[in-house]
Amino acid sequence: MALWRDELQDTVIWGEGVKLRAPMAEDYDSWAKLRYASRAHTEKWEPSWTEDELSRSAYRRRLKRYQADIDQGTGYPFFIFRASDDVLVGACNLNNVRRGVLQAADLGYWIGSPHVRKGHCRAAVRRVLSYAFQTLRLHRVEAATRLENEASRQLLLSVGFTPEGVARQYLKIDGEWRDHLKFAILRDDPLR
Repeated sequence: MALWRDELQDTVIWGEGVKLRAPMAEDYDSWAKLRYASRAHTEKWEPSWTEDELSRSAYRRRLKRYQADIDQGTGYPFFIFRASDDVLVGACNLNNVRRGVLQAADLGYWIGSPHVRKGHCRAAVRRVLSYAFQTLRLHRVEAATRLENEASRQLLLSVGFTPEGVARQYLKIDGEWRDHLKFAILRDDPLR
């Protein structure tokens, strides 16, 4: 079930102290400021940044890519806002949505360094999983984390993901192919 732009743009998902919605053009300033302030925290877990990573034109390209994913039903991006004051704290996305016999998606997330370990990311992941299983009717959501990323591993385990093994040189992170621990959660698994 693909959601068209207007439907996803109007979708607000509330969770334990968080609000999730699709990124919009007017989020640029908050997004760029948070990403810049969090670079030292996030870059060791992410693909290498482009030279113009935080530019307004790069953000517009990102929004166009998100829109293409939404239109094709292959991706659902959400910004995470603190519910109490509507401050942007991170993002949580369903990517690489596969239909047919698989009915699965990949989960990705990041949280800005001022907001780590405050429960926002866990709350967002729980709500996006509910969205994946209830609204999108997916059967499986997968996630991967670098072997040494203990915080991410604990987050995934805390919401009900099961480790499924090591994927060798799975993603190119910070310029190098890195091994990752793969996780999955199924629609019938208990969400914690």
